[in-house]
Amino acid sequence: MQTRARRAVDSAASNIPDGTLAVGAGLLIGSVAAWAYQIFAEKKLSDSGYNAVNSLWILTFVITPGFFQPLEQEVARSMAHRREHGQGGGPVLWKAVRLGAALAAVTATIVLGVFIFVPNAIDQLFKKDVSTANHWMLIGALIVALMTYASAYLVRGALSGNGRFNNYGLMHGSEGITRVIAVVAIVASGHATPGLFGLALVLPPIVAVLVSLRGQKGLAAPGPEASYSELSTALAWLLSSSVMAQVLSYAPVFAAQILMGPGKEDQRLLAGFVTAMFLARVPLLMFQAVQAALLPKLAASAAAGRHDEFSAVLKRLFVLVLGIGVAGVIGALALGQPVGQRIFAKKWTLSSPELALLAAGAGAYIVAFTLAQGLIALKAYSKLTIGWAVGAIGFVSVMPFGSDVITRAQLAFLASSVLAAVTITALLFREMKTTTATVEDLLEVISHEPLEL
Repeated sequence: MQTRARRAVDSAASNIPDGTLAVGAGLLIGSVAAWAYQIFAEKKLSDSGYNAVNSLWILTFVITPGFFQPLEQEVARSMAHRREHGQGGGPVLWKAVRLGAALAAVTATIVLGVFIFVPNAIDQLFKKDVSTANHWMLIGALIVALMTYASAYLVRGALSGNGRFNNYGLMHGSEGITRVIAVVAIVASGHATPGLFGLALVLPPIVAVLVSLRGQKGLAAPGPEASYSELSTALAWLLSSSVMAQVLSYAPVFAAQILMGPGKEDQRLLAGFVTAMFLARVPLLMFQAVQAALLPKLAASAAAGRHDEFSAVLKRLFVLVLGIGVAGVIGALALGQPVGQRIFAKKWTLSSPELALLAAGAGAYIVAFTLAQGLIALKAYSKLTIGWAVGAIGFVSVMPFGSDVITRAQLAFLASSVLAAVTITALLFREMKTTTATVEDLLEVISHEPLEL
């Protein structure tokens, strides 16, 4: 029996994606760094300054994962496929670099156009009592983010496609460490401003790229010429679903940022809502840890040839993430307000029930995001886009109704996340009746589909 157990463990370990622990450690460091960044910003910036920095945060982590994470995934898939056939992936990478540069340039042009020709957008996002210099530093930081994160996602794709997962994890970890060092330096200088915090958000990816590429050779080996279709004929679907998923993740804060006024009381309430949103997203960190722990079990099923377990694994995964969501709601009800007041003492404004409402929305979003991995594994990209689109429509439909902006944003987030989860679940189980996939397919998707904090 011991021999059989040892063989099962060895079999699972040999089938876990290379560098799983390194990637998990990197994500953990990155998550801790994100929290450190938020805590320092909350303590050292005014309400309006903190809200302005979080406008940059939201725009950065909606636009860059939305546009560039699908490109990373397709580069990794295509380069790995070539590597299996003894072909160099250089032509694929350079095609992706040109596509990524074009996406970044077009997006940067749109951003500049909006801020130049619709100047009220600046006031709506960064508010009037943040200085003009900080306005433009934050806008410049957003433009820089398009370049730095485009580079980072493309390098992640190249590392993943070449099986260099230790360096993939190193990218996440070094980016987080660099960000914390930058923030500590800003605070120590005694000149903490929204503009400097903005630069501390968007510059670390370049350091991470340089650190992760040190000593790496053969990432872009010569090979047969690549066409853009090799990256994926479904890239448009992936881009649209990725952008909508990221928008939905931050929709309540983004809506509140736009609708709240520039007055001190509105800015105080908005700052409190932003801090609560980050606390409500703690279950997302729990999900990352569970996801890393789950990979060996999925790998064991794959190694044993139990490919018919795809449905069973998905159902167990659903129960698991549902449990995490419920735990988040209970934790928010029991401890939300005292924990929030302790971490974000200056800016916390929400009660425990209000935080629980946000946590419920975050929990439903995790369910939707998790089951979306099943649709990706089944290559049902258009169905996935429909699922997130239904959620987005739900948010827009609910947001106009309610007593105040904060309550409306909370209810709209919960409704949209539940609608997305229900729609994606229905589409997934319908797709499973006509399309097959293996546990390896699901494992591959989950191992390279981290949630952005």
